[in-house]
Amino acid sequence: MADGDRIVIVGAGVAGLRAAERLREQKFDGEIVLIGDEARRPYHRPMVSKALVMGTERPSDVGLSHYLPDLDVHWRLGARVTHLDTTERVVHLPGGESLWYDGLIAATGVYPRHLPGAPRHDPRVRILRTVEDSMAVRRCLNASKKPAVVIGAGLIGNEFAASMRHIGRDVTLIGHAKAPLHRFGDRVSSGIVEAHHEHRANLAMRSEVRHWISTKDTVGLHLTNNQLLVASVVVLAIGSVPSVDWMRGSGLDISDGVLCDSKLFAEGASDVVIAGDIARWPNLRFDETPRRVEHWINAVESARHAADNLLMGHSSAIPFTPLPRAWSTLYDTRLQMCGMPSLAEDTVSLADGITGFVRDGRLVGISCWDKPRAMLDWMAELDRRLPAPDYVPEPEPAPVAEVPQVPVVEPALAALAAEVPPEFDSGFDAQAFEREFESEFANDIPTTAFPAQSPPTTALQAQSLPAAALPTMAIPMGR
Repeated sequence: MADGDRIVIVGAGVAGLRAAERLREQKFDGEIVLIGDEARRPYHRPMVSKALVMGTERPSDVGLSHYLPDLDVHWRLGARVTHLDTTERVVHLPGGESLWYDGLIAATGVYPRHLPGAPRHDPRVRILRTVEDSMAVRRCLNASKKPAVVIGAGLIGNEFAASMRHIGRDVTLIGHAKAPLHRFGDRVSSGIVEAHHEHRANLAMRSEVRHWISTKDTVGLHLTNNQLLVASVVVLAIGSVPSVDWMRGSGLDISDGVLCDSKLFAEGASDVVIAGDIARWPNLRFDETPRRVEHWINAVESARHAADNLLMGHSSAIPFTPLPRAWSTLYDTRLQMCGMPSLAEDTVSLADGITGFVRDGRLVGISCWDKPRAMLDWMAELDRRLPAPDYVPEPEPAPVAEVPQVPVVEPALAALAAEVPPEFDSGFDAQAFEREFESEFANDIPTTAFPAQSPPTTALQAQSLPAAALPTMAIPMGR
């Protein structure tokens, strides 16, 4: 590869960092430019709704500097890409600046969804995405002793509510669903409800905000259940939207994230790969429907895979077929997920505290409340039942008779494919990362540990679940 080759990474979060790290591990010796809209280097974003907002950690404590080897990367922080030109291979920045690229990795993540009618001009109505957002919420909490309110009963909403109770702050969680995180099954949602009640967090489910009232010192919320709340700060946590506005007019499909093929190449651009929350690709382990996955672990794995495939070129690249998994801690209790529960049509109880999600008689996902060690066994079982399909490389095009053969050259990055070693020799240790993941997945739990359990010898012994193994009612999987 020529010294002049350049890879531009748009997005300086964990996905952008891991992509840059992987490029160097694979002996890419060209220029890497990493562009991020925040002024900070990559940090542990899940801490924004936990330790940072509680005040138990400082902003300097959540950075990923100890994971940053000497990557020889040109950092462009506090800069937002305004436009992408895939024809000229150029990204545009404010002020008329443009950067050419031989290869592009897009990893700009997601942005919290706006709640129509919310007074975003009020400094006490906040979102939780960045370190600065978390510090702003802390300032509101310090300025008034009134309760906190969070709108949204998803993961971030529940994490914020639990964080408030950890520091002794009154909090109300508002959600339009029947229970927090009900899409993960009755066992998980009922466990979360019990935990909130035990720690005296208030729940206002099946409710929405009817009116907002801003005063000098507080924010008032009149709910559809006729409840009136007075808050020192209101956090909006009603979901997210992909941060892909900078790709408008590029010719890429950005209707829901960025449409990719199974190898994470953006459809219509052989020199652009997508990583993290904005990638909408078909995970062939499940089916051929493109979907997005918003999890920290997926950001890490997809970024490394996208970097590998970009170096190899599309014809030599391999599909990205992970088994999604994620976890969180609420009141010192583990909530865990594996697979894709959102695809399920029915649920089935697999063991105490563990729910299986079933589609067409097949297990496609698992959720767990307070059984972290047993979950490891079930995760291995799900991996066995949903194996990644064998990949057949794309056939070489047949030569056309009596036509002079013109060498088909992949983008400049493809020349590096032959140099990619079978084993990377420095930086990120995949086995160590997996061990760390399993340790985090199973440990850091209450003092009462739960022994690992083998999957029961029930209906799940067969590849498909018989109808008798399914419950009589399905748990709705909507948001």
